[in-house]
Amino acid sequence: MVTVVSSIAWDVAAEVTDPEIPMLSIADLGILRGVKTLDDGKTEVSITPTYSGCPAVMAIEMSVSATLAKAGFDPIIKRVLSPAWTTDWITPRGREKLLAAGIAPPVKASNSIHALFGETQVNCPQCGSHETERVSEFGSTACKALYRCQSCAEPFDYFKCI
Repeated sequence: MVTVVSSIAWDVAAEVTDPEIPMLSIADLGILRGVKTLDDGKTEVSITPTYSGCPAVMAIEMSVSATLAKAGFDPIIKRVLSPAWTTDWITPRGREKLLAAGIAPPVKASNSIHALFGETQVNCPQCGSHETERVSEFGSTACKALYRCQSCAEPFDYFKCI
């Protein structure tokens, strides 16, 4: 049951940013899955990491807990691994923020076989050109690939479709 208290707690938790992609909140990224008030007055926050081995998940959980405690809540953080996180959960606002930061957002739905196999055509977030090439499967973080625009010659990260 959604209460006013859990709604306020959601808003507080939603302000926590991802330590690896700080222009995105955990709500923008879609890893903040739920907030509810328990019978004992504690606030349970469900978080799904971008992948089970994500090195930032402990930092995110600690930040959510500290942020909620500072706001007067008694938080319990629940890590939810199923269903697995997907880039489909990135909000439209999150995709806009990625683009504004020069990171190409995922271009395909995660249920597409082409998302996992084959070359992805990615438009340059700087100039919009579709003439880009993948330089490396891995960029500044494991969830990003490194691309280069052949039109403006700028390198950029692409947030891989997962």
